[in-house]
Amino acid sequence: MNLYEAIFVKKSVRKYVFDAVDQSVLERITDHYRHINSLFGGISSEIDILDSRKKQYMPVSLMGVKAPYYLIIYSDESPRYLMNAGYLMESMSLFLCTIGLGSCILGHTRVKKKLQTKKGLKIVGVIAFGKSKDSFIRKHSEAKRLPVDSLCVFKEVPRQWMKQLLEAARMAPSSMNTQPWRFVVYDNAIHIFSKKPKRQDRLTEINFGAMFAHLVIAAEELWLDMDLIRLNNITQKHFTNNQYVLSAVINA
Repeated sequence: MNLYEAIFVKKSVRKYVFDAVDQSVLERITDHYRHINSLFGGISSEIDILDSRKKQYMPVSLMGVKAPYYLIIYSDESPRYLMNAGYLMESMSLFLCTIGLGSCILGHTRVKKKLQTKKGLKIVGVIAFGKSKDSFIRKHSEAKRLPVDSLCVFKEVPRQWMKQLLEAARMAPSSMNTQPWRFVVYDNAIHIFSKKPKRQDRLTEINFGAMFAHLVIAAEELWLDMDLIRLNNITQKHFTNNQYVLSAVINA
């Protein structure tokens, strides 16, 4: 299974067996992280892997998730750092799926003061992971996601690769399954909007980062040259009560 295939079968795992993961596998996880390019340039980040079986100041999940391992992501606070954090977390969660491990991105956690910073960076995300008690995958059709027609306004007839990009984006996880993204689709561009939240929530940016991870991985799988950019001439007229986020422009 590769990263693109994992998009369609990965599920959030909340129950784990507390067996050890081989050190060589943990090293593969760290190595994979080092090879992920940030979604936006100039953002510094670091990770730690904690073994909760050794009582290493393990985070407390407000969702009640207890796992043998936790992957902690730290970041500076550059513009869009939370979106970048979501991108990194979903990229890592997909990788964990490809090597047979279950994972769950934890939206709200409490952590000991000792874990809150590293090398001047602050904690921005936590992933619970390990060997899953039950299956760590599910069928594509079992994912509870809005249909494409509820998420998209098509301005031109989409080509097959555009449909594949949108399906990958549609499958992205989000906090409380809110699926806040909406898409205005042209022949070679997707203009991406966000439903205006009732209140400011850091998880909204993290959610979008996860969705952008799916878009980037799908574009790489399909050999598409895609740029994520913010355009100045985009209006809100296609979706009322939505705000413009970014555009995915495909140079095909």
